[in-house]
Amino acid sequence: MTYILVDTANTFFRARHVIRGDADIKVGMAFHITLNSIKKAWQDFDGSHVVFCLEGRSWRKDYYEPYKRNRSDARAALTEKEQEEDKVFWEAFDTFKDFITEKTNCTVLQHKQLEADDLIAGWIQQHPDDDHVIISTDSDFAQLIAPNVKQYNGVQEVTTTHEGYFDGKGNPVIDKKTKEEKPAPDPEWLLFEKCMRGDTSDNVFSAYPGVRKKGTKNKVGLLEAFEDKNSKGFNWNNLMLQRWVDHNGEEHRVLDDYERNRRLIDLTQQPEDIREIINNTITEATENPKSVNQIGIRLMKFCNTWDLQKIADQAQAYAEPLNAKYEVMETL
Repeated sequence: MTYILVDTANTFFRARHVIRGDADIKVGMAFHITLNSIKKAWQDFDGSHVVFCLEGRSWRKDYYEPYKRNRSDARAALTEKEQEEDKVFWEAFDTFKDFITEKTNCTVLQHKQLEADDLIAGWIQQHPDDDHVIISTDSDFAQLIAPNVKQYNGVQEVTTTHEGYFDGKGNPVIDKKTKEEKPAPDPEWLLFEKCMRGDTSDNVFSAYPGVRKKGTKNKVGLLEAFEDKNSKGFNWNNLMLQRWVDHNGEEHRVLDDYERNRRLIDLTQQPEDIREIINNTITEATENPKSVNQIGIRLMKFCNTWDLQKIADQAQAYAEPLNAKYEVMETL
């Protein structure tokens, strides 16, 4: 089986930045990019079933108060025109959410305490013997890349695999700085580096501000500590036991902040009660798979509502992934 896992809000809302124009034009582009991404991933990777993952409030906001606080600050700073566009986008997204929930055979996952990232990682963990294609522009998913897990960025039309980065034609992506093929991602290193440096987009602070990637004669860097990670030897402890003082005069130990960030960022390290919610959410959504008929006609009606003529003209191709039911595996 090959599951197409859609980071739904990410894909839809990122698309608004692809084109200039009024809100209606941008919404149309968001629908096109979202549905095109699904169709392309389905065809290119021989998809079996589509899973839409939606956002909740997130348990992380209770665990770490500053988490994504920058998002609310950014929304408060929107101009009146931007607020109106935001409202139009959310209304359009809500209709899309209703459509995929009620008018397709796709699995739709959502829980008030979970983010889409939690659900996507949880789905992969519950289906370890299957292949997975994550549709998202979010770099957080680099930690999940494996021989059976790919990521497709439908905005840039780039696929990330354990072998490297590839464009829409299957050619290796060339790094703009080195002018050479972009090397394959190292999920373990990328996760470690993000846990150390923090994530500005989610307002997760660095565990050790200003730390160098490569150390000096007198100071251990991230690379040296990472290489010593499993043995927990001198370099690991030298870095992790360092202390620093923030602008409020509060002292921090690197190891404490690293473990905090790991809990927030590492998609295998959620608290036990949250992991139970993830597993239950997926189990409940797949116990009784949907069986909706006439998906093509329902898609055409949706397209007519939003004037998506190009999609309506190829309704059969776009409807195919939306029609595929979840197959419950029989246990022996």
